[in-house]
Amino acid sequence: MPIIDQKEQARIDLAAAFRWAARMNFHEGVCNHFSLAIPGETDRFLINPHGLHFSEIRASDLCTLDAEGKAHGGYHPPEPTAFYIHSAIHRTNPQATCVLHTHMPYATALCLVQEGRLEMVSQNALRYLDQIAYDDKYNGLVLDFDEGFRIAEVLGDKRVLFLANHGVIVVGPTVADAFDDLYYLERACQHQVLAMSTGRPLKPIDPQVAAMTCEQIEGERLNAQLHFQALKRILEREAPDYAD
Repeated sequence: MPIIDQKEQARIDLAAAFRWAARMNFHEGVCNHFSLAIPGETDRFLINPHGLHFSEIRASDLCTLDAEGKAHGGYHPPEPTAFYIHSAIHRTNPQATCVLHTHMPYATALCLVQEGRLEMVSQNALRYLDQIAYDDKYNGLVLDFDEGFRIAEVLGDKRVLFLANHGVIVVGPTVADAFDDLYYLERACQHQVLAMSTGRPLKPIDPQVAAMTCEQIEGERLNAQLHFQALKRILEREAPDYAD
């Protein structure tokens, strides 16, 4: 098996995240964006070019953005809001090696209701205990540094940000960690939206049990790597061009 260097592996991993986001219906047209800090470099990150559907992105299609927002390589420059959102978060959040922004349906649904919050009422939700920030102010498209850094400030050092009337941002130290959190976040939101649709009150979890369970889940972070490896194996069988 050929040896793949870190920078090439970064491209392959990010391309896999795009392919699976499409398969899981986390995407929206050609408008959402994922980014990944380039190993061994500062102020440069990989991001998807504007105009490609998540389901067709290959590792070689990804472009590099520098600190000034100039795109290098890739199929097409990124969507304009991508630079302002992602560069600000990469600069200010120490665990934001990978930044995933989507309008995935159930998580976004909670962004559309007054004071929408992911309630700590399901086991999947408990993995995000004290790791979610909420931006309750919608200011339109993110087309300048002021708005990008305002959003980054609201996120702070959390792993998840709910953007009012918009969507969500998930960050992590690796593509695997971030994508695993994105997956379980949508599952937790789906369960809550379905439960709320019954009209019955949500069933609370004892705070001490919630904290204990969160620690238990955090102790199994290896699952994120195993999950992502499994997803890449499926792509290698069914859509191997993702790594081209």
